[in-house]
Amino acid sequence: MTRPHRNSTRREFLTKSAATAGVFSLGACAGPGGGEKRDIPKAPDKSPIPEGTPVRIGLIGTGGMGGGHLGSMMSQIKNKDAHFEVVALADVNSAWLEDKANTARSNQSGVQVDTYADYRDLLARDDVDGVLIAAPEHWHAQMSMDAIAAGKDVYCEKPMTTSIEEAVWMMDTMEANPHMRLQVGTQKMVLEKYKKAKELIAAGEIGHPTLSQTSYCRNTPAGEWNYYKIDERVKPGETLDWEAWCGSRGVRDWDPKLYHRWRRYKDFSTGIIGDLLVHMMTPMMYALDRGWPTRVAAIGGHFIDHDMENHDQVFLNVGMEKDHTMIVAGSTINATGLPVIIRGNRANIFLGSNNCEIRPEHPYAEDIEPRTIQCKEVRDQPTLRLDWINCIRTREQNISQVDLAAKVMVAVDLSTKAMWEGGTWTYDPQTREYARE
Repeated sequence: MTRPHRNSTRREFLTKSAATAGVFSLGACAGPGGGEKRDIPKAPDKSPIPEGTPVRIGLIGTGGMGGGHLGSMMSQIKNKDAHFEVVALADVNSAWLEDKANTARSNQSGVQVDTYADYRDLLARDDVDGVLIAAPEHWHAQMSMDAIAAGKDVYCEKPMTTSIEEAVWMMDTMEANPHMRLQVGTQKMVLEKYKKAKELIAAGEIGHPTLSQTSYCRNTPAGEWNYYKIDERVKPGETLDWEAWCGSRGVRDWDPKLYHRWRRYKDFSTGIIGDLLVHMMTPMMYALDRGWPTRVAAIGGHFIDHDMENHDQVFLNVGMEKDHTMIVAGSTINATGLPVIIRGNRANIFLGSNNCEIRPEHPYAEDIEPRTIQCKEVRDQPTLRLDWINCIRTREQNISQVDLAAKVMVAVDLSTKAMWEGGTWTYDPQTREYARE
């Protein structure tokens, strides 16, 4: 079953956004340190989607991550995990766009799948319920906020943004639009062990959580992200709108390595920190509930992969608002990570397996029972995406939300600044200002 749609033009969409969505500016969304103010869109109302009617999804970005999401969604449709359709795709690369459109068409009998070179034309459609954004990082914030303005619920791939300013903008926008749903693609948020750890900490079972540690480490001898192959079909001016892809970063000389492997370049990605470490930091911050990062130090190095502009090894020290320190290690040249532990003055929580294990500190061995809480196993990314699709239908609240992702982005941005500019950086959640000590 499909719903008819009207192919609205982008001009109509932009006019409707300004006239009826009620765009307005708030002083609260000024960038930290007095940066530029950003408009806060007001999205139209949303209603639950009746059972029997498919949730209609658009996909923005059809590269490696977008293609992976599409393939997984086709499997979920086949397995009837949820009642939804992928009805529209957008990408500035026509070669990839047509490839993925053919995948969507061949796996969805009777569903019309339309393609767009400009994502705003997709957003102008009044029959699309939500969009999954899998474009490069420097487009995440703008595309997400344009989608919210158009009344589309959003699944935004990680990292949510590339800066604190963008994170604050997105947080303020979602606060102004509580009826909208935005899922941030940090899929380990669905793992039950972090929920159990949060419950233990909230109940005071480990005392005060003083120190946590986590990591994301792997070893890629050929150079991390070099496994993205150079597609010779991609030619600026023919199959690719290179200027549109560069977007806010400004047009660069054509470089096929930059286009295909942008995570290796510091102007387009935070590298290990935003692409890998957010997976571990986000559920850890959720479990800890220690407020905002307020003091961050970090170092990064080029020890093996000298050809990569971003660092191949990083180490973060993140001081939290409520008297806690988190240490985080990341590597693409050695796969041995840190044990995942939350340390309290009374007991420790070990999260290295699929379960949640509590072990008392020696002085409290008589007071606290060591035990392992068995947690069910889930396929993290498909589960998180289904949670989003179900929330589009029911209007219930989704799992991985913007306010937590904004806290993570403070740690990501300040760590990145510390690595490239030196020093220890502070953040004041009241004034939203950051500075180097």
